Amino acid sequence: MRSVLSRPRAAAALLLLALAGCGDRDAPLALAVIGDSAARSQPGVRLPPAEELVRGATAQGLVGFDELGRVIPALADRWIVTDDGLSYIFRLREGNWANGTPLSGATARTALRRAIDAQRNAPLGQDVAGIEEIRTMAGRVIELRLSAPNPDLLQVLAQPEFALIHGGVGTGPYRLVRQGKGGTLVPVPPARLGLPQPEAREAGLRTVELSVLPAARAVERFRDGDVDVVLGGGFRDFPLTAKLGLARGSLQADAVIGLFGLAFVHDDGFLAAPENREAVALAIDRDALANAMGVSGWALSTRIVSAGMEGDPGTIGERWPNLSMDQRRAAAAARVARWSAARPIRLRIALPAGPGADTLFARLAQDFAAVGLSAVRVREGGEADLRLVDRVARYARANWFLARLSCAARQGLCSPAADALAARARAATDPAARAALLAEAEATLTAAEVYVPLGAPLRWALVRGNPGYSANRFGIHPLMSLAARTR
Repeated sequence: MRSVLSRPRAAAALLLLALAGCGDRDAPLALAVIGDSAARSQPGVRLPPAEELVRGATAQGLVGFDELGRVIPALADRWIVTDDGLSYIFRLREGNWANGTPLSGATARTALRRAIDAQRNAPLGQDVAGIEEIRTMAGRVIELRLSAPNPDLLQVLAQPEFALIHGGVGTGPYRLVRQGKGGTLVPVPPARLGLPQPEAREAGLRTVELSVLPAARAVERFRDGDVDVVLGGGFRDFPLTAKLGLARGSLQADAVIGLFGLAFVHDDGFLAAPENREAVALAIDRDALANAMGVSGWALSTRIVSAGMEGDPGTIGERWPNLSMDQRRAAAAARVARWSAARPIRLRIALPAGPGADTLFARLAQDFAAVGLSAVRVREGGEADLRLVDRVARYARANWFLARLSCAARQGLCSPAADALAARARAATDPAARAALLAEAEATLTAAEVYVPLGAPLRWALVRGNPGYSANRFGIHPLMSLAARTR
């Protein structure tokens, strides 16, 4: 399959020469993103890390992100939200699209509708489903009218999937010149952007030499000084960082929120009864998993929704707080024994490749064996009883977690009752009522035993002296901050 990042190298040289007069004399930023260079985005699936990074650098939405994952102006230089939360009004900056067409409310509305339509059957589609109407109020003013308040709408619209494209091209601040298994991201001269520049960009942007590499190769190149920054690290390749003698302080971890656990794929045989699916969850020693992975401070949990989310009423805590690990396993073993007296129980677990996944399977196999279950590893995407879910949250509210485990998400088993409560919460106009409904939805989903939470996802990066890198709970690292020239 042809690489997503593949074009003649000569094109990069010509474009670099054409922009040589922009005053950027700093060395390019050498950036490696862990992943498959041939990976392509699929409908309904989050963009691969490299494509997500490139999309966010070459096209802008109404709003964007800074290095801390905070919403900042992009194509809209200001906005207001009405007191009832049902109207978001954006004033667009003065300027043009890449083809010279003026940026207007009408052209932005068309581009936004196209971006929303592309996500209609994807998880993000649920997050914008409440947008009833997109109106142009004046030449450069656009209004989004909602059916119910959505406190996280700005965070959603800042995602790369909602970058606006006109004439097949985004508005920068970078242009990508594809070459081989990587590419060169060349900054568009600031005079052509017409944007108020955040402080981190005042000194201008460096060219970025982007490589998409397997994890082991990316870590080696960083160790050898050939790469300045490595992004896209996850649990599956984390053990590589301990084997190659990395300099102290170069390994950075994002304390992200999200889903990291096992989704039940079917409910027949032993897994037909919710109490038996609970036995699987009872058997897992999460502290032992963190120790085996060598990760200190990993936020492992038995809750579906990460603790401390905005609007969390605090009514749901960790499961089985009064049971020791031995007591939990004894309860699980008793349930397994009642079923397996006549036949053994074998659970197929679908996991990706990688040393971290090897460690995870070894721990799960040991935990399951302690209660009389047999674990078999199958390839990612293969026929399985349990599949790994490993996703970073897009915003910090229970809505995100519930939507990703909903029946519409087709992740595995689901709870229509929990979905109905979550839908009522989305339609609620009172914040207290909304929070109470979300907590009830989480409790209902937990009782259905359709998902085994292990904790928060594990995300890491390698950084060498880059002041534009900041760890954050969304794992967002925009090129505009990473590649800002130091003054």
